Amino acid sequence: MTTETGEKTGVGELQELARRLRVDSILPTTAAGSGHPTSAMSAADLAAVLFARYFAFDTEQPGRVDNDRFVLSKGHAAPLLYAVLAAFGLIDHDRLMTLRQAGSPLEGHPVPVIPMVDVATGSLGQGLSNGLGMAIGQQMLSLDARTWVLLGDSEMAEGSVWEAMELAGHRGVANLVAIVDLNRLGQRGPTMHGWDASTFVERAETLGWTAIEFDGHDLTAIDWAMATATKGDRPTLLVARTVKGKGVSFVADDPDRHGKAFAPDEVERAIDELGGPADDTTWSFSRRPNGTPPDPFPEARPKSTVSFRKEIATRDAFGEALLAVVEEDSGIVVLDGEVGDSTRTEAVDEEFPSHFVQGYIAEQNMVGMASGLQALGFHPVAATFGAFLTRAHDFIRMARIGRATMTLVGSHAGVSIGEDGPSQMALEDIAMMRSSGAVVLYPADGNATVALLGLALDHRGISYLRTTRGATPYLYPPETRFEMGGSHIHRRTSGDEVTIVAAGVTLFEALDASERLAEDGIAARVVDLYSVSPPDVATLAECLAETGTIVVVEDHGGPGGIAEAVTTGLLDVDALNGRVVSLAVSGTPDSATPEEQRHTAGIDADSIVDTVRGLMAGSG
Repeated sequence: MTTETGEKTGVGELQELARRLRVDSILPTTAAGSGHPTSAMSAADLAAVLFARYFAFDTEQPGRVDNDRFVLSKGHAAPLLYAVLAAFGLIDHDRLMTLRQAGSPLEGHPVPVIPMVDVATGSLGQGLSNGLGMAIGQQMLSLDARTWVLLGDSEMAEGSVWEAMELAGHRGVANLVAIVDLNRLGQRGPTMHGWDASTFVERAETLGWTAIEFDGHDLTAIDWAMATATKGDRPTLLVARTVKGKGVSFVADDPDRHGKAFAPDEVERAIDELGGPADDTTWSFSRRPNGTPPDPFPEARPKSTVSFRKEIATRDAFGEALLAVVEEDSGIVVLDGEVGDSTRTEAVDEEFPSHFVQGYIAEQNMVGMASGLQALGFHPVAATFGAFLTRAHDFIRMARIGRATMTLVGSHAGVSIGEDGPSQMALEDIAMMRSSGAVVLYPADGNATVALLGLALDHRGISYLRTTRGATPYLYPPETRFEMGGSHIHRRTSGDEVTIVAAGVTLFEALDASERLAEDGIAARVVDLYSVSPPDVATLAECLAETGTIVVVEDHGGPGGIAEAVTTGLLDVDALNGRVVSLAVSGTPDSATPEEQRHTAGIDADSIVDTVRGLMAGSG
């Protein structure tokens, strides 16, 4: 075993550790009756060398920010990771047998509720993006630390892997090491490239990586490859040729054993082939991080002092407010998908380049990096067109599973972007974010944007700020109070006959409609539902009870949008005692001015007036 003085673990001891990791991958999966022991067994030798010889980790302070980081991108090999944690004393050895049981932290795929697990994995193709974010964060903090990512060969078909590869090579992220467990077999048989390691080596070298292929069961070769990876000035890809189910003859390289636990009557034979039962000796990592870890970032975020008394686009207000916050808060890292001149993050890039990551047109990798950065204590703010965030939906979903905290910003919301046409219009983003568990905040003017950005940055979890391309009128004084789950009521009277609920750009259409309806003798209350999710259910219930009808108007598609948030909220409190009418975008828009777009979609003031008049005539 490696000692604190740096004496290296001998080859014989590494063989024993690898054997133990295989045994401890078999027994828990058999007890659970499910799992992926053969996928764990192929990488056992890689794990033994990595953790016993190269991984820097303080077991007494597993939360140290300057610990090395490990991402098991091939999350289905979780039994191997859990076996490592038990071998190195980070979890009780007996706990291994609770694998996949209800209430156990040892889930079928890793989630960050146990030491050394910083992000959720299991949706293949995401771990390298997460690891890249961690490695960049380590550089930002000037840490003498490294990030190691273990990938499966099947997931190398995912485009997001190559998004991360290209950006890591472009940036020269030398503290990032990716290890491909090239065991030839996927879920249903051979992978695309089998044991052809040269394919990945050539690609990696083209993208600016150092790439090494070797026998993933030769401990000396593994040690040499990992030593080389720690000395380079570029990211390193280690391509290890391995055998799935290595160590047990009757499952080794068998395409029919993927995701199948050993049967109880197979276990004794398998362990005999491996050399007998494993002991429960506690191993030591090669070293602890040097020095004192840096102080964590403050829990409370500073508030932006920017304010406006003019017409301004909410995307512009966001850019100014964000710049002011970054100037005061070193814990914020801004990422953008190469549209910073549109999202308005470019000022941060110009003024504080050390806290800006250009993600280029690779939204999946951008969100994946944000998950990695937040694992080191940063609060990432990732921005692009709201429409393009839909490409990263699975990464957002996994960020939620991983208990991640980040703020996503989607600009160019709805048909109001105008002539650019439907490919650029965010019309599904609210539905996506609501289904992903994010809070959704949708400001109508500049000062609302400043306030809602502050709420987003204070939120633990995923927050989504939706911004508008065109300028909107000045509405809220700078001192106006906004809160999560809140709303603001406009034009309220005791005789209101209908409530119009809007957010963002449609709020001004609703206010215009309310004035015109007043000329007809129809009193229309207007609610700015700036907190779309969670919505202000108490105010909505009160308005429905008092007016009998709610008309929701939104620059978004109907399914999953604001009207559904309103209706679901009212149902949850058993307050749906009246009518809720939805005015939302349907069909496929085309190119037109913003005003023409809203009119065609039926979400402008004319449409609201016509709808309310019809409702009042029908009820009369």
